[in-house]
Amino acid sequence: MKLFSAGYARKDITPELGTYINGYFKERRAVGVLDPLELCCLALELDGKRAVLCAIDNLGVPRRILNPMLERAAAATGLPREAFYFAATHSHTAGALANDDTDEKELAYREKVTLALCEAAQAALADLAPCKMGTAVGKAPNSAFVRRYRMKDGSVRTNPGVNNPQVLGPVSQADERVSVVRLDREKDTLLLVSFANHPDTVGGEKLSADWPGFARRETERALPDTKVIFFNGAQGDVNHVKVFPEGGDLNGMENDFDDVYRGYDHARYLGRVVAGAVMQVYDKVFYREVKELSYLQTEVKVPSNMPSPEELPLARKYAALHKAGKDEEIPFKGMMLTTVVATSLRQLRLEHGPEYFSLPVSGLRIGDVAMIGLPGEPFTGIGVALKETEGPAMVIPTCATNAYEGYFPMLDSYEGGYEAGSSNYKAGVAELFIEEGKKLLQALWK
Repeated sequence: MKLFSAGYARKDITPELGTYINGYFKERRAVGVLDPLELCCLALELDGKRAVLCAIDNLGVPRRILNPMLERAAAATGLPREAFYFAATHSHTAGALANDDTDEKELAYREKVTLALCEAAQAALADLAPCKMGTAVGKAPNSAFVRRYRMKDGSVRTNPGVNNPQVLGPVSQADERVSVVRLDREKDTLLLVSFANHPDTVGGEKLSADWPGFARRETERALPDTKVIFFNGAQGDVNHVKVFPEGGDLNGMENDFDDVYRGYDHARYLGRVVAGAVMQVYDKVFYREVKELSYLQTEVKVPSNMPSPEELPLARKYAALHKAGKDEEIPFKGMMLTTVVATSLRQLRLEHGPEYFSLPVSGLRIGDVAMIGLPGEPFTGIGVALKETEGPAMVIPTCATNAYEGYFPMLDSYEGGYEAGSSNYKAGVAELFIEEGKKLLQALWK
């Protein structure tokens, strides 16, 4: 039997107050801290071959910024760059790593995170100890909801507002499955947990890991001598808002600037629901012998969502009004305002190309378990399709992995909504990622 080992480390990466917060189309700078932001590393080893899985409380780290960070971590650990599987939880109340290359606080924060990554990776490798691996799938009901809805006029809108009488119904269905990988060591248990939902629950200008942070803490509180690393899934078209709430569904939330209900108490609720899904299956995992540890990355060439010449005049008008702080002069409100602003900025951003983007897809095999990482925000349909790949006993799709480069909507999603309007990628990107992701997984299973 091959010797399989795992190690764990965690670093606090909460930035200074005043640091820019990514996540909306308006400037936010941190004025307080609700809970710490963290970077977690899980090291794995099988017969001398090692890999390090990293999860960071952040919106997402673009490739141009992440690559130098990972190169430093690789040098610090002596591992190849490809041995790192790095993903962001996609918290909308985390310090920015990709907003302003001239901002002193942001540059200092990038260095802080890079050092934390190097130290956490080293510590996780130093913590390696023999373990056995079990897997199971729980369920997190009444927590994730498709945020794209068909309206009575035939259009499709993102976040149309709670109890909007013009809503016909959601255009697809959320994936409520919670993937659990349990690694039992003599001294403790390490848990890899994954669920797909937008961590856009808290809002405001105070730093928070949102519900993924609560999920980690609540699970560890319920299970002594347990340490959790969390990976978000295919969450591009789902969030926490139940458009037609019942009973106490809106407890702990208030309507925010973009007509989306948010609240810190609701983030706690979501974290507890995910922790509860872990509790459902924790004692009944199926243990599997780990005979293989391998990783693979491929590049996917994706056509650009360039604008037509006819779209540019209105895009310039809306972008200019937004830049001047005159959103009230744009004839939309709530999430529709965000949608038209984001669409206009994308059209101007891609006015002169490029015609194609090259994006990484990352795969990691841990025995019969596969992790497949996409470099942005995949729609639920991508995650569901990848989970059905033949070969692995469990497939865990993860978002914002080894890069963060925007939305990957399904083909039929380009008829309307914020995600496709803002996406850099032409219709068909989701189906391309499904095809290439399955090829990568099959290559790992040869």
